Amino acid sequence: MDTIASLFSFITTPVSWVIVQFHTVYGAIFGPNTGWAWGLSIVSLVILIRICLIPLFVKQIKSTRAMQTLQPEMKKIQERYKNDKQRQSEEMMKLYKETGTNPLSSCLPILAQSPFFFALYHVLSGIASYKKIGVIDEQLLASARQAHIFGAPLAAKFMDSASTVEALGATLTDVRVVTAVMIVMMSFSQFYTQRQLMTKNVDTTVKTPFMQQQKMLMYVFPVMFAVFGINFPVGVLVYWLTTNVWTMGQQMYVIRNNPTPGSKAQAAYLERLTKHVTEHGKIRRRGEKAIIKAIVAKGRDRNEFERKFVNALNKAGLAAQTDGTVVRSTAQAAAQTEDGVTTTTAVADTAARRQQPKRQSKSQRQSGAPRQPGDDSLSLEKADEPQAAKPTAAKQPQKPGSATRSKAQSGQRKGGPQRPKSPSKK
Repeated sequence: MDTIASLFSFITTPVSWVIVQFHTVYGAIFGPNTGWAWGLSIVSLVILIRICLIPLFVKQIKSTRAMQTLQPEMKKIQERYKNDKQRQSEEMMKLYKETGTNPLSSCLPILAQSPFFFALYHVLSGIASYKKIGVIDEQLLASARQAHIFGAPLAAKFMDSASTVEALGATLTDVRVVTAVMIVMMSFSQFYTQRQLMTKNVDTTVKTPFMQQQKMLMYVFPVMFAVFGINFPVGVLVYWLTTNVWTMGQQMYVIRNNPTPGSKAQAAYLERLTKHVTEHGKIRRRGEKAIIKAIVAKGRDRNEFERKFVNALNKAGLAAQTDGTVVRSTAQAAAQTEDGVTTTTAVADTAARRQQPKRQSKSQRQSGAPRQPGDDSLSLEKADEPQAAKPTAAKQPQKPGSATRSKAQSGQRKGGPQRPKSPSKK
């Protein structure tokens, strides 16, 4: 580890300078030789570094989602060129170039933190060996060696011997208890961060090898932290525990406010957004507009949760626009007056158009009974008009056999094909 830390010695001076500046501030509050002053200096260093790495974190999220989208295409390439590894690599690179994705982008935050991590390790190792590092002089070294965090010296390790720990003014039991608790917390925070990513923020409609890799890392990373943690000084454990807690909180914020499409987190987010939009009729934040804009742009390619969201807006009389805003639909606006009170005219007209007319029975049509309002359809009224225009036709004497013919005609189906008349027997 000393060899690795020496490779990042170029950044040791800036890191030590930042720690000293924070120590000056916290030393004036808690005392220069206290563990609070030095511990909070390390925590503040982590926060400063993570704030500077937020753009890389955003890029990591976009790259991870792009890789999840490309997994089906990558699987097809692997199956098509499974016997030709060189052609498979060429097609993969071509796919990355066409889509503008980079597999290494998801590792950028970790890679960017590495120099600061090893520089801090180098500084704390110098404190343990009482060696000046960067801008930390002998006075600051003596102050740092007196600093204890819950009874454990800042530069002590879990694997240190009893004599080394006693030289730092502590007992081996205190050091091992504190370091063990911090290692467990560090491993658990890493596990929980990866687990919430896998269970809440992964597209459940696509089963790819990428998900299996993430699931494996969910169990491998905590073990790695536990193994390496026994060789980290207490100050480095404070650094790594703080950065894990920051990552966990940052991940929770992203899952809640910008979830992966098709994930359980998106279903919960769209449910909350639907409730807010239907109650207030407008969008609150720019991020919500961006999400609605992306959903509208998908069209028929929307997933199940996005279709439910659009349907819920339509039922509430709202419509999502291409710019991410939400407005009242035309049908809802036409059913409202200027003061916002819903009229019943449109509802009554719609009900009248949908009401089916009541048809007359055969006996009513034969007897010529007067029609009741709503009894006949428009076609039946037109069909009955000629009969009403000739009232004297029924009083004319009937010819022989006319009664038989009228009975036969009355039995014919309305509008159906007529049976051919049989030849008369004369």
